[in-house]
Amino acid sequence: MPPMVDAETMALRQAAPPPREESPLPPERPRPPAGDDAPGGRAARRKAGRKAAGRAGRRAPARRTPGAARAGPPPATDTGAAGAAAGTATGTAAPMTRLAARRAERARRPGVATMVSRGLGELCITIGVLMLLFVAYQLWWTNIIAHQQAREEREKLRQRWARDDKRAPGDFEPGEGFAVMYIPKLDVVVPVAEGIDKRDVLDRGMVGHYGTGKLRTAMPSDKRGNFAVAGHRNTHGEPFRYINRLQPGDPIVVETQDAYYTYEMAAILPESSPSDIGVIGPVPPGSGFTGPGRYLTMTTCTPEFTSKYRMIVWGKMVEERPRSQGKPDPLVR
Repeated sequence: MPPMVDAETMALRQAAPPPREESPLPPERPRPPAGDDAPGGRAARRKAGRKAAGRAGRRAPARRTPGAARAGPPPATDTGAAGAAAGTATGTAAPMTRLAARRAERARRPGVATMVSRGLGELCITIGVLMLLFVAYQLWWTNIIAHQQAREEREKLRQRWARDDKRAPGDFEPGEGFAVMYIPKLDVVVPVAEGIDKRDVLDRGMVGHYGTGKLRTAMPSDKRGNFAVAGHRNTHGEPFRYINRLQPGDPIVVETQDAYYTYEMAAILPESSPSDIGVIGPVPPGSGFTGPGRYLTMTTCTPEFTSKYRMIVWGKMVEERPRSQGKPDPLVR
């Protein structure tokens, strides 16, 4: 079968349009940088701030016009504000003016109240240190010095006795040592000097004999009377620190150039007035002694570290032993 002929075949043919070509895509725009370099980021803000500061500093004066001569000076540029804005935009602190620097310096200085409080604090610390040093001197150093002075006085006594320097009782000068007292129970060995002067006798670590004026008492060698002595209970050698521990019958020995006199503790009065001089009388009331005899009275301050009252310890002589016969039993046990 013959092929079918198109009706338009005999007519002029239109040229077929060329094939459509696909247009290429436009180039991709670069992405804005992220982070500090993005528009509106930190770096961009810094650049904008620097540009604004530069423009403010380089602003050109306006062109004069005929009427500009009568006009006032051009408005001043607020460089300080611009600099502050630029500093804020760039994240750096603006330079401080002299006035602001002075104010800041004054604010850093301590006030009067602060300086006064500091001064008072330092003064209190200094006073506290001085008080501690004084207490250490009283309780420790005075004992060291007094013990040394007492040892020196004992040596002088023994050297004098070795030279056979005879002195009758009562011929001793105030402050001069003439005997040595032993309290074996308390391990006390202390020289006895004439008088009860604080500076010349008691503060030198010695025991003082009531031997002058209305307070004059007997010597150990007297055949009748009360041999009364005084000594520190605290500081300066404190020879009578623990005489409150003595019990009836405890021995107390007094050594002189010629003899040893042994007493036995008889009674104690824990507290008495400093003005009660009857306690060193020939027959002291409260001692338990009923008549004249050969007695010993030891007086010291009480309570400890005060001088408000006096403590009294009494003893009665039980033996007089010449030095030629050797030491008594309480000193050789």
